[in-house]
Parts: sequence; C-alpha cells; structure tokens
Amino acid sequence: MELPGGVVVWAVTHHDTLQELLADPRVGKNPQLWTTFREGRLPEGWPLTTFVTVPGMITADGEDHRRLRGLVTQAFTPRRTAALQPAIEARATALLDRMAGLQGPFDLREHYAYPLPMQVIGELLGLPPKQQDELHELSDTLVSSSATPEAAVAAQRALFALLASVVAAKRAEPGDDLTTDLIAAREDDDRLSESELVGTLLLMLVAGHETTLNLITNAVRALLAHPDQLRLVLDGAVPWSAAVEETLRYDSPVGQFPLRYAVEDIPVGGAVIRRGEALLASYAAAGRDGAHVPDADRFDVTRQPNRHLSFGHGPHFCLGSGLARLEAETALRLLFERHPALALADGPAPEPIGSFVSNSVRTLRVTVRTAR
Repeated sequence: MELPGGVVVWAVTHHDTLQELLADPRVGKNPQLWTTFREGRLPEGWPLTTFVTVPGMITADGEDHRRLRGLVTQAFTPRRTAALQPAIEARATALLDRMAGLQGPFDLREHYAYPLPMQVIGELLGLPPKQQDELHELSDTLVSSSATPEAAVAAQRALFALLASVVAAKRAEPGDDLTTDLIAAREDDDRLSESELVGTLLLMLVAGHETTLNLITNAVRALLAHPDQLRLVLDGAVPWSAAVEETLRYDSPVGQFPLRYAVEDIPVGGAVIRRGEALLASYAAAGRDGAHVPDADRFDVTRQPNRHLSFGHGPHFCLGSGLARLEAETALRLLFERHPALALADGPAPEPIGSFVSNSVRTLRVTVRTAR
C-alpha cells in the first residue's frame, strides 16, 4: 500500500493475521527498526511523522514500553475512569439541552459527538477550555491524509508547544488532573521525562477525543440506518454496550493505525514481510473480515460473542478503551432517551473524513421528529 509521499507499507487486513502480528515479538514500534526512517528516506514534512517519532508508549518496545505504560497506568486507573460517569452524564445532558434550541436539521457530530469527548478529555488532562477547539483542529491536521507538508509540520510544532506549556503550568501550579498525576508518577527514582510527558499528553489528547468522536458518530449513523437494530436497544432487548461493540467492529473509529515494523523476515500467507518494512494495522478492514465474522457487512447488535480489534491487541492494547466505552454508551443512552425518534436528515450521503487513520464522516445531519 502506498501512503502519502510515496511511502510503501504493508496493510494487514485479515482479523486473525492482524491479531497474531499485534502480539508478535517479531513486530516492533521503535522507528529505528524501519529502514526507510533509519536511512532518512522519509519525505520532508511527511504528514504522519508524528505517529512515527512522538516520544512515549506509542513508539516504544519491550522494557522501555513496560516502563512507560507502568508510569502512565499509575495515573490513568480504571477507578479514575469510573469516577467520570457523573461528569460525562452532566456534560451530555447540557449539550442535549443546548441542542434543543437548534432549528431544523443539524450536524450531530459538531454539536454533540465532538464537544462531549473533547470536554471530558480536556477536563481530565487539565487543558485550558479556551484552547480545546484549537487543539482539536491541530489534531485533525495530524491525522489527515491530505495535509500539506507545511501544514503537518506547523500542526505538530504547535501541538507540542501548547502541550509543553500545559506541563509547565501544572509544574508551577499542580491541579486535580491527569497531567499533574503524570508529572508526579514515579517508579523508584524513575519518572517521565519532559518529552515523554508531552508525547503522552499528545497521545491521550488525540486518542481520547478523535476516536470517541468517531465512535459516537458512527454508532448514531449505524443505528439510524438500521431502525430494527435501534429498536432492539430502545426496547431493552440488548444493552447500549452491545451497540457500541458492534459499531467498533462494523465501522471502527480508527481505520488504519501507523506504524509497526518487522524485526525480522515474517512469512504471512504467501508473502514475506521483510525485516525493516513497515505495517499498518487495518482495524476497519479486520472488523469486516468475513472469514472471522459471519455476514460481516451486516450491522447486528445481537452478535455474541463480538470479538474485534478496534482497541488493538497485545502489549499496546488501548489504555483508554474503558473511557471510550463509557463515553459512547452514556452519549447514546442519553441521546435516544431524549430523542427516540431521531432520524437522518434528507440529502446526499455524508462525505468520509479525508484520512485513512480516522474513520468516520465529516458531518452527520439529523432531524428531531416527534415520537409516535
């Protein structure tokens, strides 16, 4: 597969193969394993450079990865996630109240699916509210497949500068937030370096709102397009969690995640991924793999069991999966409790986001109708 800039990688699209490779010690995340990167052959201003070079868990292997993940886990605990439930409900309710004043069809992505996770991750990290929209725009550029080299470099620099200023502010004046706890996290005499702190915040910012934004958008879109499935949830035949899990499989919020690298030659089917070559984890394709899931192109909230790879697998399994699930389930439940007759607005099909990393649509226009 050819990425922007003529960079060629392997796309791993089958569920079972991807699951095996995500946990395979012959596959690493350190960019020095990638021949193209090590030899300086990446195009200048390559738009996906941040995914390859950002310091932190996302680019670490082995003991280094275990160290970083252990320090982050001290601050980002399941108990902390569960404690966010009342705040998530309050923010979702406030957004729904605000939406009540909108006239005619409106963009649910803009008015509900985006602000909810952005506000939650912003409060969790202690980000200044006035900067959250700017951080969202910069992260959008970061995951874009069509950003110019100049725009990609500018977005990366601006994001790092903004997040470094957040770290500096929390050092000077600690708060009740995850950034403060990450600064304080230590194992014996070890703690996160400045660059690791900023890299971790960047990862949490992007993963903590871009993916959940897509998950909520994709779930609402799928449920409204399949009213029989929505009715099963509204009638209590299946829980909201089932709708979230099926959306994760059917329309993964992350299309393809860059990058991993072969530590040695790896035979895969009839091909060989050579040492030093790069791989994309194609989560959206794996969810539609008919060899793994019968009738994979059908949205079915009753699937049991519903095994998917949308949060990854192996040592790099997403630390924020619990928060994403909690936000999506809460957002869907409160939305449809308020608007059980919500419907897709008439008009052309929404355009997909211009990204092979972020998988969703640019807008989701809906209309509120009176329940029968």
